[in-house]
Amino acid sequence: MTSSQSTALSARIEHWPIAGSFTISRGAKTQAVTVVAEVSRGGHTGRGECVPYPRYAETPEATLAALQAMQAPLARGLDREALQAAMPPGAARNALDCALLDLEAKSTGQRIWNLLGRPVPQACITAYTISLGSPEAMALATAKAAHRPLLKIKLGGEGDSERIAAVRKTAPRSELIVDANEAWTPGNLEQNLRECAEAGVTLVEQPLPAGQDEPLARIRRPLAVCADESVHDRASLDGLRERYDTVNIKLDKTGGLTEAMAMADAARGLGFEIMIGCMVATSLAMAPAMLLARKARFVDLDGPLLLARDRDDGLRYDGSLVYPPEAALWG
Repeated sequence: MTSSQSTALSARIEHWPIAGSFTISRGAKTQAVTVVAEVSRGGHTGRGECVPYPRYAETPEATLAALQAMQAPLARGLDREALQAAMPPGAARNALDCALLDLEAKSTGQRIWNLLGRPVPQACITAYTISLGSPEAMALATAKAAHRPLLKIKLGGEGDSERIAAVRKTAPRSELIVDANEAWTPGNLEQNLRECAEAGVTLVEQPLPAGQDEPLARIRRPLAVCADESVHDRASLDGLRERYDTVNIKLDKTGGLTEAMAMADAARGLGFEIMIGCMVATSLAMAPAMLLARKARFVDLDGPLLLARDRDDGLRYDGSLVYPPEAALWG
């Protein structure tokens, strides 16, 4: 391989202010810290963005170092297929996988879905997230979003019944999904699920901590339950069928779009519904996930809507309708 054909890599940490704050059961933050990978070859540059997640012992600095360690393998010809074995699933591999996909598209002058033989992505409805807070604060936030067709409500344990009641009263016509972020216990699981069902909630995401979710297999679930922290890639699907009805596929967990596409196919083959999720990040992180949205029961790609500003050439949002990326952004 000549030097003109080799792939160069650069990576950096970026900070994006959140509009207000974003609060879940594990805490609040006022900025999204992302890591961007750029790969260049033959005059073309591909980009990918990830969000290191402390829940999985990831930090921006360690993610940046993991990416920088791939400079030499890429220069020697490491391709996207080999990348899947060269790096573990997680945020760093996601950024690099998506950057290589973007480079493939730009190098050939084709859209990435055509190169991959995937259906052309269509505009779709995304959930809009209501952060965790007091019932009164969540009702106020919901009032501003009550026109949206799909709301995702962050819950946090004690007081959740009051929170969901306040949100439902404020948004009587919106479809509701709730995300407990592992904050419930076996002791309040059935009551919380029942109260969500009575409020007309469609889906409950990750009610119990990962690794402690076996009680879900022993109860009659009155509504669909979705795995998030309990599921990462295809290898983690085993053993979840009796506990969950839906799996939340996030590219930062799978380690990129390559594994996410394979995981979506495998999950559907096992009878799971699919949710496409995200972290709070810019449109560059959302764009690859749009390739999975057509076959998803739920799409949750509202990250840029929660930021004070998005990057240039970001995804187009018309209310809750999100459109596929233009080539200037990704793919």
